[in-house]
Amino acid sequence: MQNFSNLTIKELAENCQTVDEVQEAIKIIFRETIQQALEAELEHHLGYGKNDPNGNNSGNSRNGYSKKVIQTNFGKTDLKVPRDRNGEFEPKIIEKYERTTNRIEDQIIAMYAKGISTRDIEDHMKDIYGIDVSPTMVSKITDKIIPQIQEWQSRPLERVYPIVFLDAIHFKVRKENRVVNKAAYTVLGINMEGKKDILGIWVGESESASFWLGVCNDLKNRGVEDILIACKDGLSGFSEAINSAFPKAEIQLCVIHEIRNNIKYVPHKYRKTVMKDLKKIYQALTIEEAELKFEEFKTAWGEKYPLIIKSWENKWDELTAYFKYPYDMRKLIYTTNIVEGYHRQLRKVTKNKTTYPTDEALVKIIYLATMNIQKKWSKPIRQWNECISQVGIYFSERLKEELSI
Repeated sequence: MQNFSNLTIKELAENCQTVDEVQEAIKIIFRETIQQALEAELEHHLGYGKNDPNGNNSGNSRNGYSKKVIQTNFGKTDLKVPRDRNGEFEPKIIEKYERTTNRIEDQIIAMYAKGISTRDIEDHMKDIYGIDVSPTMVSKITDKIIPQIQEWQSRPLERVYPIVFLDAIHFKVRKENRVVNKAAYTVLGINMEGKKDILGIWVGESESASFWLGVCNDLKNRGVEDILIACKDGLSGFSEAINSAFPKAEIQLCVIHEIRNNIKYVPHKYRKTVMKDLKKIYQALTIEEAELKFEEFKTAWGEKYPLIIKSWENKWDELTAYFKYPYDMRKLIYTTNIVEGYHRQLRKVTKNKTTYPTDEALVKIIYLATMNIQKKWSKPIRQWNECISQVGIYFSERLKEELSI
């Protein structure tokens, strides 16, 4: 193989006979370019060139080289990293502990964000670039986004959110040589412009009032002073927490989740009829009509399904909070479909991974997937203009600053 490092592009074209030779030539030129850049960095650091007499008695000088191998798009690249006698020189183009180029790292992170398995990432990098990428290397590369995650999770938030949705999505995570179920608890906010934003994600094993109070206090510490309407699944302990942290917030329990839980008690042959009667309650035009339909439901099904009746009676205020609002607002808040849609998109990314080795690994994939999902959330949700005008009327005192009243 010829030495292509000192050839011009024209000479290179004339001397290469095959595609493989072109690729090898580019690899050599790439290596030589990096090598020259390292030499230039050291020269800048020392303040004088190689063999320059100005370096005599300068207090620092060249001190040979150390060998280093980095993974690049051209495969493994052998470098000689120059050293200074004082040990102060730290190159920027290839940093001290860097073993891959930024482009390789970006590709690995992008594949990881799409839920591609570590094994498939290994195969891809081997097939395309001839690079050996171990699971440990993938983990170390993706660990570089942890500071970004911490910054994102602690970023300042807006003063008020008209609506927030709360829900959880469950995963399996290894813990002390066993696999446990863990939940990623999501808070999705709708801001005054009607745009969706994931305010935070918290991973935990069990939900409780103290857990949710910690989440609510985190939101307060990041600048949230008020939440107008909080829409939730049947999250344990959340109502107590939200009432403590944001006592003026109105709570709407997801009607669809309630019905799903109700149907568990009903034999299959009666389910359509029971659901039809429940539908008359939550699709009523007024709260008075809903109360009437509920009384009719109790008369029809009270003896057979007392647990359903008891559940609706215990949760009536939270199940029917949406009745005080016009249709556009009702349609938006009576169910947690918005946050469930976000969770469905997460599932598309995480479905190939059955178990995560650590909480940190789970958080990394959720964060990366969330960043990709949120790129599509550039516009307000549908009918937001109608909704915000209604919000402005119902909560005018609490929105004086936002509405400039």
